[in-house]
Amino acid sequence: MKRFVCVLAFAPLAAFAGGSNYGITPGAHPNLAGKVNEWPVPTPRFARDPAPAPDGSIYIAVMSGNKIARFDPKTQVFKEWDLPSGHRPHGVLVDKQGIVWTTGNGNGTIGRLDPRSGEIKEFKTPSGGGGPHTLVITDDGRTIWFTLQSGDKVGRLDTRTGVIKEYPSSGGPYGIALDKAGNVWFCRMGDNKMGRLDPRTGQMSEVDTGPRSRPRRVATAPDGMLWVTLYGNGKLAKLDPAAMKVVKEYPLPGGDAGPYAVTVDGGGMVWANEINTDTVVRLNPKTDEMRVVQLPSSNVGIRKMVTDASGRLWYMGSHNGRLGVVE
Repeated sequence: MKRFVCVLAFAPLAAFAGGSNYGITPGAHPNLAGKVNEWPVPTPRFARDPAPAPDGSIYIAVMSGNKIARFDPKTQVFKEWDLPSGHRPHGVLVDKQGIVWTTGNGNGTIGRLDPRSGEIKEFKTPSGGGGPHTLVITDDGRTIWFTLQSGDKVGRLDTRTGVIKEYPSSGGPYGIALDKAGNVWFCRMGDNKMGRLDPRTGQMSEVDTGPRSRPRRVATAPDGMLWVTLYGNGKLAKLDPAAMKVVKEYPLPGGDAGPYAVTVDGGGMVWANEINTDTVVRLNPKTDEMRVVQLPSSNVGIRKMVTDASGRLWYMGSHNGRLGVVE
């Protein structure tokens, strides 16, 4: 059974408003209607982190259930795959060939699922643990970059060989994105900094996001800017990766409500949520206008959002066990 709501409100303009690196290019949805549909997932055991596939389906990491789920928007039918014992998938993405990649948060691996055959492989991190967290893929599909939150590292997987290399950092690396120059950016939430890794040299650098900012997730916009949710101070930050600095901050409507997930559609519209409110916010960076969409459920618990090829926003409620779409 699905649930539906159509509620759209404007945040006060006095409060300043305000990429995917997945296997699909995000589309644009210029005429937001504020329509929301939700579907209960078969195994609502901390399902999280949705990812669009090239065929339009949506994959979900079911962390506590140790499964990967697939939702077909056309038929509104789910399918599940059991993962190896202890895998506990945290992040998930689907490459251009339809192969599903996961971060094995529980056993220090990167997982590879072929949905056509059901074959599952795991690639062990050199450190054997580290809490693999969030992952992104390069445009050519050859490299997956991922954070290891408890291991204070960033990892690099060669998708052809399965070889993993790790780069030490600090601050509990969390969200991750690639800029247009190919640099790897990641949220060092515990250090109140954004980290940058140059994959050509292995050199690390950083951008300070301010005291108690706690950057959580990051997304790349079509114009090359990075957008970062500042979980600690209730703001959304715009970061210029070439200038290596935060160029603007936008207080979000909920105040200190825990900005968490962020994504940018093909038209440059920025989506963010505040995990302590049952809403999602869309920012138009050209006008600083924010739109707030009220979700139909309570205690949703969004930890990751993505925009699909048509520009629709997909989210997974880790608390309420419902997959949702805003269009």
